[in-house]
Amino acid sequence: MLNVKHLSVVTVRGRLSSCVRSSMLHESETWPVRKDNEVAEMRMVRWMCGIKVKDRVPSKELREKLGLDDIISVLQQNRSRWACIANKDNDWMKKCMEYEAEGSRPRGRPKRTWREVVQKDCQARKLNKEDAVDNSIWRKLIKNG
Repeated sequence: MLNVKHLSVVTVRGRLSSCVRSSMLHESETWPVRKDNEVAEMRMVRWMCGIKVKDRVPSKELREKLGLDDIISVLQQNRSRWACIANKDNDWMKKCMEYEAEGSRPRGRPKRTWREVVQKDCQARKLNKEDAVDNSIWRKLIKNG
């Protein structure tokens, strides 16, 4: 059903956003971006469009044809939207965000925390914590950023 040949661009885009993206981005606010996310999505896009890698069609061209944003920017938007909620004055949420686990840390470089990833996203989009006070302004900034 997802890879039926000779479908219009609108139909492919609708099926991609309703089936593939919704399942790929489920609860994406909490996990980090990896290159695997983008690769998996582009494989699915190519499969649904009936285009093989041998055809040498660039991913950027396919995204433009279907009118899609890249999955990494969508993940950043989702995380930024959740960060706005997390910055509000919720006592229980602050306790969860600032919780430090007891015990010794494992060897090596520590994994990046969610807060570090969000801060990097905000720096890339030039967002401030003060902007998060108004939800309507925040949403416009993360969409356009």
